[in-house]
Amino acid sequence: MYSLKLSIITSSISTFLVIMLSIPIGYALSRYQFLGKSVIKSILDLPMAFPELVLGLALLLLFGQSFIGKSLEDIGIKIVFTKLGIIVAQFFTALPYAVRVIYSAYEEINPRYELVSRSLGYNELETFFNVTLPLAKNGLFASTIITFARCMGAFGAVLILAGGSYMNTEILPITLYLNISYGNLGMAITSGILLIVISFIAILVFEKFESYKR
Repeated sequence: MYSLKLSIITSSISTFLVIMLSIPIGYALSRYQFLGKSVIKSILDLPMAFPELVLGLALLLLFGQSFIGKSLEDIGIKIVFTKLGIIVAQFFTALPYAVRVIYSAYEEINPRYELVSRSLGYNELETFFNVTLPLAKNGLFASTIITFARCMGAFGAVLILAGGSYMNTEILPITLYLNISYGNLGMAITSGILLIVISFIAILVFEKFESYKR
């Protein structure tokens, strides 16, 4: 129950942060041409190609004894082997997927709608919130479901960055891993079933939404 509660809380926070960042990133990549755009897209896609353990190691090096990690610790923010580390690991694991889905949603919107909005008096920000964002709502919903499911299932990056501390940084995938390590197959199977149920519910909600939309 502890790991289930922690998984839901951290995944919800991570999902919110991922979506809030993915919305402007996806829009910028879809609507603007700028120097280094292809490089930025490649960097954003890299975590999808990395094994999670490699991503976790990169995050550990970044937030460990590096300048960034020490600077954050100096102001009281400790990421490595903490619950905050879970959120950070989930965030970087899920971000590329969310950006990709939201970017695709923006790409499907005809820019003429935005041009008409601008010609009728809306500025660019008003056009984004009143025209573009509502038209992209289906992509945003899909991205939210995918992101939450991805955060719930994050394992390798969380294990490396936040550790697998019992009743501390123990989310459901870590519970499954720890109980297999201890030989407690009953609890491991229970954790696996919970992960499957949560994933199934996420997919079911998505499919219901798609059916309703059609």
